[in-house]
Amino acid sequence: MPPVVAIVGRPNVGKSTLFNRLTGKRTALVSDLPGLTRDRREGEANVAGNMLTIVDTAGLEEAEAGSIADRMRAQSEAAIAKADVALFVVDARDGIVPADQAFAKVVREAGTPVVLVANKCEGRRGTDGFYEAFQLGLGEPIAISAEHGEGIGELAGVMLQALGLKPVRAPRKGDEPEDAVSSEEIAAEAQSHPIRIAIVGRPNAGKSTLVNALLGEERMITGPEPGLTRDAISSDFDWGGRPVRLFDTAGLRKKARISELAEKLAASDAVRAIRFAEVVVLLIDAERPFEHQDLTIGDMVETEGRALVVAVNKWDLVTDKQRRHKELRDMLDQRLAQLPGLRLVTLSARAGRGLDGLREAVFKSYELWNKRVPTPELNRWLGEALQRHAPPASKGRRVKLRFMTQPSSRPPTFVAFCSRPDALPKAYIRYLTNSLRDAFDLPGVPVRFKLRGGENPFAK
Repeated sequence: MPPVVAIVGRPNVGKSTLFNRLTGKRTALVSDLPGLTRDRREGEANVAGNMLTIVDTAGLEEAEAGSIADRMRAQSEAAIAKADVALFVVDARDGIVPADQAFAKVVREAGTPVVLVANKCEGRRGTDGFYEAFQLGLGEPIAISAEHGEGIGELAGVMLQALGLKPVRAPRKGDEPEDAVSSEEIAAEAQSHPIRIAIVGRPNAGKSTLVNALLGEERMITGPEPGLTRDAISSDFDWGGRPVRLFDTAGLRKKARISELAEKLAASDAVRAIRFAEVVVLLIDAERPFEHQDLTIGDMVETEGRALVVAVNKWDLVTDKQRRHKELRDMLDQRLAQLPGLRLVTLSARAGRGLDGLREAVFKSYELWNKRVPTPELNRWLGEALQRHAPPASKGRRVKLRFMTQPSSRPPTFVAFCSRPDALPKAYIRYLTNSLRDAFDLPGVPVRFKLRGGENPFAK
């Protein structure tokens, strides 16, 4: 397992900017708004040939017990305790403030090796804040500008020294690798890649609670306040023997109701997580199911072509479960009719019930999302579908469907070659799509059915 480096400090000193700089990706939300980061975010970084796990944390600040800021601080302290090295970041422009003094003491008492980082030193190593950092008792500060990339090389060297590592020379052209990797090993690695799963839904549906239940630890900040999650945080874990990368996302509300900058950034991050995911779990509240925003999110997932599973949370609060389940099934079939046969799972994230059913539904949807149908079987089905219901005539001439193939999966995409694609009514295309779903057992996943003009391209 790679060594862990935690980035800590008070709010708005540039921790997330440094995280993005070290990992080489713009994954952490960055803004002048203090306190934007709340949950721990992990990312991989290649530092001079050494793979490290970098952890971005919420800003350390004084807070009342039980408040959101107190829960954020607990998450940051947990990250410090688990880290091999902590990067304590201060703002060289602001100088050292009392909060820096207080939290430097917290870091020292944790016993984790510390590297002091003076950020925002753009071209001016002699800023007052840089020299004031010596008084924290954490050693000599490293002057950097995370935004402009200045001083990152020096910081990398100090980080490796603190971890007891040395730079690894990159292989030159013509060098022979010490351990050759076979094509079988490459194929096995591709098969074992983590399934990317995003948990989405309205605010306060219990997404972070569900992620914590799946991970078996208090990884995300939870509470009765809506909108606690901001970043789309990924977590890798083994779920029933399969590697999974789980994304906890911010609650999505109607665009018209989003006014704060932090919520706008969080919503855009959640949408990116949906596009990056392979399976999306739409978490809805059992007491307020299938509101307009739930349906909007479900439609977005279908448009993006992702596999979808609907999970009903807070099921322990429902009294007549059998009747309620039938009502929800009927509502789902009516309101998300574009995805017939969607898997509906009931669970209680807080009590940890129904998680096995969720796992089975997610893995089955992922399997169908990757399904491929052999071309001979497709064309046998096409012939039978045309016999049952022939294409309607257009301007006195029938549209001829000659051949069909599946060029891709993820989601399953089918192409039919016909004489006049524009003349085939949408109702008939829906008939073919639904018949295709039934014939090849493709419930609940997006199916793309496309038409092309011309003859059978495989005919001799």
